[in-house]
Amino acid sequence: MEASTRDDKLQKIIEIERQLGEIQDVDVLLERILTETRRIVNADAGSIYVAEGDKLKIKYGQNDTHLRELAPGEKLPYTVFTFPINEKQICGYVAKHGKPLNIQDCYEIPESSPYQFNKNTDITTDYRTKSMYTLPLKMANGKLLGVLQIINAQDEKGNVISFDEEAELLIAHFASSAVQALQHAYLTSNMVKRMLKMAEFRDPKETFPHVERVSSFALEIYDRWAFNHNIPQEEMHKYRDTLKIAAKFHDVGKVGISDIILKKAFPRFTEEERNIMKGHTCIGAQLFDPPESFLDQMAQDIALHHHDRWDGGESGYPGNIDLKQFSIKDGLPKTTPLSGTDIPLAARIVAVADVYDALSHKRCYKESWTIEDSFAEIQNNSGKHFDPEIVLAFMQVRDRICSIQMAYPDDDE
Repeated sequence: MEASTRDDKLQKIIEIERQLGEIQDVDVLLERILTETRRIVNADAGSIYVAEGDKLKIKYGQNDTHLRELAPGEKLPYTVFTFPINEKQICGYVAKHGKPLNIQDCYEIPESSPYQFNKNTDITTDYRTKSMYTLPLKMANGKLLGVLQIINAQDEKGNVISFDEEAELLIAHFASSAVQALQHAYLTSNMVKRMLKMAEFRDPKETFPHVERVSSFALEIYDRWAFNHNIPQEEMHKYRDTLKIAAKFHDVGKVGISDIILKKAFPRFTEEERNIMKGHTCIGAQLFDPPESFLDQMAQDIALHHHDRWDGGESGYPGNIDLKQFSIKDGLPKTTPLSGTDIPLAARIVAVADVYDALSHKRCYKESWTIEDSFAEIQNNSGKHFDPEIVLAFMQVRDRICSIQMAYPDDDE
């Protein structure tokens, strides 16, 4: 590699490392780490795994060859699986021994090797995995965070080549910064989980799977909406990272609602109780008041307005409200409706994600709807309850919505 080319790559890596340090959500960061590592060494595919006890769990898989076969804006299938950390698989071997592994051809691994490559996925997807570089993502104290696997390095003409020493050095340098960013993101994640645990203690419906589903649905909807609207990459990256976290706080205001009302099953609410229950939107918004960051502002917008209706219908709430005039005891005051694009984008996205999840899962007051009926209900309310462009994006990512739903089942399912 020429010195000028090497210097250019190092400068790009430094800029990417700066951007990684600004990402707050762990999942968004993991996806970005995989994307940027592949880009640095021009690799066609790859996967990133997180360590969970004595197992590895895949978080993201990418494959440019397969992606080119899809229509613009579509993504590869959303997959989730785990496997034990042992020497039989390449990722398990790297995780167990804590050292990188550079394989020139996965189909020519000696039989005497403790690990082997499973060709079944290649056969099923009509792909040829050849060169592979796998490295552990470890903290300074030796704790394993996960494993990064990069597949099929390519030259300028697109021919598959081996990962050379230069590529190894670039990946190792970048991985070191990626681990630092991950450590920071995990701190943020743990803080968010503690806050949400309070809501779960208060409201049995606010479970970890529900919150993760709504947040992941919201991300998929936004990604497709952003593609449909040609949103610039830099703006999209910042927004999706914040949305992934902020969406989790959509119902955090329920911590301020009395158990007598919050956990009531039958009979359903009186008009007075319903009005108090609606106040959870304002309580949640007050937790982020005054907003001191983009995340605070988005979390406040979502908490406050994810129950407002696109058409400004009476069932939407809380409408145009001054948080200073709200009191938990009195419930919501009469307000003028909020409608259309006056409702913040993040709240319009979470509105669809939250209602779909509520419809398709069992609650103490109702049975779950079928997947078909749940999607149909969202579609039927396009232009009424929901923003038509958000519904369009939602329907376009239906397969990924269903996959996320299977990946995060309720504890009693």
